[in-house]
Amino acid sequence: MKRKNIFKAIFIILLIGVILFLLRKNDAVDDNRFISYIVNPTKQNLQFYWKNDSNENFKSIINLKNWLAKKNKSLVFAMNGGMYKQDNSPQGLYIENGNTLSALDITNGNGNFYLKPNGIFYLTKTDSAVICKSTDFINDRNIKMATQSGPMLVIDGKIHPKFVKNSTNVNIRNGIGILSENRIIFAMSKNDINFYDFADYFKKMGCTNALYLDGYVSRTYLPEKKWIQTDGNFAVIIGIWKK
Repeated sequence: MKRKNIFKAIFIILLIGVILFLLRKNDAVDDNRFISYIVNPTKQNLQFYWKNDSNENFKSIINLKNWLAKKNKSLVFAMNGGMYKQDNSPQGLYIENGNTLSALDITNGNGNFYLKPNGIFYLTKTDSAVICKSTDFINDRNIKMATQSGPMLVIDGKIHPKFVKNSTNVNIRNGIGILSENRIIFAMSKNDINFYDFADYFKKMGCTNALYLDGYVSRTYLPEKKWIQTDGNFAVIIGIWKK
């Protein structure tokens, strides 16, 4: 009888642990500080965009939305996809449909992009999603799309070591992380947030690696959550469409 009670107690403890874990995970998902979207690239049409058929920069989400509409495609989600130079060209590596349109940048400099390690988010030709440090990136000709940005937010399950708790360096920020089962999470803060708290969100979501995309200029288009921002003046835009 005692042994039966012990097993019963162990089962109850394990059950409570699972429930608490799921509640914490749901808290992260439902964190009202962020607008987030989880994507399966093997089942959804995820694409990087920079220029249209006339070699003109899309720049804004509304321009991309209208361009896709002419092709009988409906924009489901969009977010600015990395930093850019004054001429609206991508800063650092940019690969679109297998073509390298901007070279890898592993030099030193000032600003968030150069807060090492910075990183690269890429999709392979088989739609495997990866985030890695820029210094670890290898273009094995199996890369379909890639965008470089920085800094990394989460590195091998740990928050970037240079981020400081309670930092007053706050801004609107957007980023991307890799979840289990090849899923991708996009997130943008609704209000100003520091790097540490932003990275902590991705870590709590279970991301082993996450990458900062940009701040201040960040925009997200996600009508299913009634979040519609269609302006902007970007280089790379990451979009998902359906017919």
